[in-house]
Amino acid sequence: MTDEQQMHSESPQAEQAAPALDFAPMSTPESPVVVDPAAPVNMLASNTGEHGPSAVPLPGSSAELDDVTVEQGLARLDPLTVRPRISSRVLCVVFALMMAAMAAGVWWLGVCTEDGQAYDDMVWSHLVERLPDWLNPVVGVFTVSLVVQVISAVLAVGAVIVAIVRKRWWLLGQSAVFAVLCLASSLLKEHLPRPFIIHVEAPEANSAPSGHTILAAAAGIALLCVVPRAWRALTGVIGAVFALLVGASVVVGKWHRPTDVVMALCIAGAMAMLTLAFTRTSGMDEPGKRASSPAVQIVGTVMITGGVLLLAYTAYVIWQIVPGLELSAEWCIEGACVSAMTGVSGMALLVFGMTLAMRQITASPLTRLGLVGAPPAPPRR
Repeated sequence: MTDEQQMHSESPQAEQAAPALDFAPMSTPESPVVVDPAAPVNMLASNTGEHGPSAVPLPGSSAELDDVTVEQGLARLDPLTVRPRISSRVLCVVFALMMAAMAAGVWWLGVCTEDGQAYDDMVWSHLVERLPDWLNPVVGVFTVSLVVQVISAVLAVGAVIVAIVRKRWWLLGQSAVFAVLCLASSLLKEHLPRPFIIHVEAPEANSAPSGHTILAAAAGIALLCVVPRAWRALTGVIGAVFALLVGASVVVGKWHRPTDVVMALCIAGAMAMLTLAFTRTSGMDEPGKRASSPAVQIVGTVMITGGVLLLAYTAYVIWQIVPGLELSAEWCIEGACVSAMTGVSGMALLVFGMTLAMRQITASPLTRLGLVGAPPAPPRR
């Protein structure tokens, strides 16, 4: 047999033994490789299609990686996939310190100054008779302690269920820490002093901060932080209204002074900001589903702006009635009652508006277009 015949006789066996090789075309200016932009992309694979050490194997393979390794790989490629921007976390800490300082300032003004005690006592004595008739039935519902506790428990349990269903384990841990911080803050009432400065009609024992208000605000904030992006704006509004009604009710029912309620809202907001500063991994939205939210941007802006304006109006009215507080002047009563309600409303709006905005920022960090994404556009016809 000749060499040529031997080569022809061995070629079928060689073809069967040789493995099939796929050569990926090289991208050159003369023949560029066109990639479908709609095709799924493996972020951990190299651009040439070869899977290097950082590639993620298919589920079920022997080299399947655990979640920690995948998160480490994502963090190397883009840190924003597993943690918010550093600026966002720093901003949360700054807001937490600001709200804690506001809580301390409100307590000092209402408890440790003569004008503050006179203001609180005036509102405590006359608010119930100055309340509009149409608001009495609404406020009356929340003057029942059991109602506040049941609604707060429903919101809190709902937050836990949502976090479990969405498999947001880090977020579930954040919610637990937030609840513990709020519970510990409510115990301040047993330890804060209340010096005797003037004679007042209200009980002389310390009542700051309001535990019922902290409970209501904390339940609303917890639910706000665990719901998906589409429900955040609506949940923020519901939580603010609930906290506002509870705060107004405990003042009307003479359980607390107005500064107790404002202080409680500040504490709940401070604890929320501090908790959001530690957002990461499963506490965030999934990288493939992150998007800007026009509802969050609009509702959050309205709530924050409205809260600031109401608080500014409250400060102006109180400044106007200060000369008559020491004398318990009759002309001060209307201004004191109105400013108390606007102050509680403004603080509730501000706390939930800031929580709504910071939750979106820490949960869905986007591109450098902005911290909360591109501005909302009008719908297309």
